[in-house]
Amino acid sequence: MTVREAGVPSVTRPREAELLRVATGMFCERGFHATSMQDLAEALRMNRGSLYHYIASKDDLLWWIVSGALDRLRAQVEPILAGDGPAIERLHGAIAGHLTFAAAHGDELALVQIELRSLSPDRRADLIERRDAYERQWRVALEAAFEEGSLRPTDVRLTGIAILSACNWFTQWYRPEGTLTVEQIAIAFADIFLSPQS
Repeated sequence: MTVREAGVPSVTRPREAELLRVATGMFCERGFHATSMQDLAEALRMNRGSLYHYIASKDDLLWWIVSGALDRLRAQVEPILAGDGPAIERLHGAIAGHLTFAAAHGDELALVQIELRSLSPDRRADLIERRDAYERQWRVALEAAFEEGSLRPTDVRLTGIAILSACNWFTQWYRPEGTLTVEQIAIAFADIFLSPQS
């Protein structure tokens, strides 16, 4: 299935995967509006017309990237948030899960934040609705941790925003060759945001 065939496709062909990778990098580096179809074609060593075999428009390509990234993030983290066990442990695991995804797909996740305004109104509303549903799962787990007595009294909404802001901004500064691993950063974030009851 290709972008042309509506919805958010799974990448099944090497050329589609290459198109997704190159477009993601160029949109992050130059910005969505500053990247033309000709730019993409040249980077892929293709004729511009050949791109339309895979995508109907540049707008569809951005949608493919950001919608797919958000869906995969949710698929990785929401089962952790909704799983069994103490809520505080689920929150620790969810922070690690979000950061692990961000480390592997940083540019895609950054585009979810940076280029949201570039989507059509209908698509922007759809993405915001799914993003908000993801954030609600965090608030549910935070509320459960407070009720269990493992988290100090806190504004659940603001705490959720703070955790996700830190996890999303991580894409802008994390480097695999840095001094801290993803696991160490996840532990540090949990220590900062998930203070136990005093």
